[in-house]
Formats: sequence, C-alpha cells, structure tokens
Amino acid sequence: MAEKTIFQEKIIACENEIKKGIIGEEEIIRQVMLAIISGGNVLLEGMPGLGKTVLVSTISKVLSLNFKRIQFTPDLMPSDVTGTNIVVKNEKGSSFEFIKGPIFSNLVLADEINRATPKTQSALLEAMQEHTVTVGNSSYRMEEPFMVLATQNPIEQEGTYPLPEAQLDRFMFKILVKFPSKKELRGIIALTEGEKLPAIVPVISGEELLNARKEAAEIPVAEAVMDYILDIVMATHADNRYLREGASPRAAQSIVRAAKAKAYMDGRFNVSFEDVDYVVYPALRHRLILSFDAISEGANEDKVIAGILEGLKNKK
Repeated sequence: MAEKTIFQEKIIACENEIKKGIIGEEEIIRQVMLAIISGGNVLLEGMPGLGKTVLVSTISKVLSLNFKRIQFTPDLMPSDVTGTNIVVKNEKGSSFEFIKGPIFSNLVLADEINRATPKTQSALLEAMQEHTVTVGNSSYRMEEPFMVLATQNPIEQEGTYPLPEAQLDRFMFKILVKFPSKKELRGIIALTEGEKLPAIVPVISGEELLNARKEAAEIPVAEAVMDYILDIVMATHADNRYLREGASPRAAQSIVRAAKAKAYMDGRFNVSFEDVDYVVYPALRHRLILSFDAISEGANEDKVIAGILEGLKNKK
C-alpha cells in the first residue's frame, strides 16, 4: 500500500462513530476494532452494567452487520445456539429440516457466556474456529464476515463456570472492561439520560470490511519483529515460577495478525515493536495458566506479561 486507502479511512471513521455512543472506553473500542480487522473473536470481561452489550450493539450498527444476541443461562442447550433438525410433514411423507439457531449471524453476542454449562459453551467452538456448524451429518457455513464477541462476568461471581482452555484459545483477545472514572460516569449519565441519544449511522459494509482485512493482512512484518513475537511466546514456556502453562502457537498467530491491524489503523505500512507491545496483553492474558506462586503473591497475567517483555528488552 503506497498511500492511505479508502478502507483504512472508513475503519478510522467506524472507530469515531462508535465513540459517539460509548463514553470513556477508547482503548477498549480500539482493541475490539483490531480484532474485527483481524477476523478474530473477542472476550470482554467485566462486572455487569459496564456497557459491554451496548458496545457490541453499537459496533454492529456502525459495521452494517446482522446482529444476534444469545443470553447464556444454566438451562441453555447447545441446540439453542446452533439450531436443530425438526420433522416436517409434506406430500411425500416426513423429512428433516434444519432450523438455524442465533449463531447464524455476522456478529454474535454471547452474553454472560460463563453462566452456561461447559457443554453449551463448547457449542461455539466449531463456529468460532472453522466458521461452520455441524448438526447431525450436515455442515453449514457461516456468512462472512463472522465473529463472536462474548461477555463474561469475573469467575468470582456466583453462578459462573470457568471457560475451558480450548475455548479460551479460540478468542483472539481478552479485553478487561473496568469501572469508569467519575468524569466518565458523569458523561455516561449525561448521554443516557438526555432527551435524545446520538444517532449511530452505518459507516462501512460487510464487503468493505472484508477488503480492509485483506489489506491489513498484506502489511509486512520484518524478520526482527517476527523474532520478537516468537521470543515472547517461547518465553511463556521457559522457567518462570509464575507460570504453570504457556501460550499456544495460536497465540503467536493472534499477535502477528493483531499487530498488522494496529499498524493498519495507525496508517503505517510495516509492523513495529510498539505494535507488538500493545497487542500482546489482550492476546496472551487468557492463554496463560498461572502457578500457585503467582496466585498466592497476587500476580495477575498482565504482570507476568510485563515481566516477560522487560526481560526480553534487557537482553538486547
């Protein structure tokens, strides 16, 4: 890319349009947009009432995407997500007809995903990774673009089930939604309690989004930057008293794709070390399993990641 493309400009316009309806979550919006450009799924974690559902709904409007919301509850069944075969009687007798579930949409909000049982949670796995759903002997392809944005409550809350590692690894990013500051809270109240909410208008089409993804994927990664990404992932498997298990190869893929998207949104034509440092936290924090030492000393995933980055920089 020799100059800024129309798709790059539209992606930036999308981000600005989303900010009209969301107060004080600029970094969260940016990280979700990076995942969207990369074609990845996102896990949003935070207490109820912090605007996670409103964020996803606003994004669907701005991106002109079909949107379905699935409220995950303990009694939700896998077929409630994927769909099911029903018996239909006709002139020739009876036959099975597949009724699509809410997973068949461009943008799927899996709300409070960790309140459903593990069996129902796993119903999302194939769709998230392969963009297909298999019911019985038949497979059904998802319409592109397709992605899952899931919200989860902190696991300390009553009535939650921890997501299995295999499913967590399907999420490109885990983004932490924190309580707003007093200034931001004032802005939220002013926005939501006003006489008229700001109108959110579509900015980009699904086809244009797919073109933006292609452009972002073409951004080159220098050999030194690629080595840095690989060193980060390999460091999660080195001796570290805070880690019991490190990141998967899929984590390295996520970092590369997200770093390209970051360069793309910033209007640059190569991936920098700073791009990697920015995306590595949401790309790794849900893929690391902490040791007892980390838990007992109050060290979280972000602290462990910061230590890894600092250690690699000190070696240079």
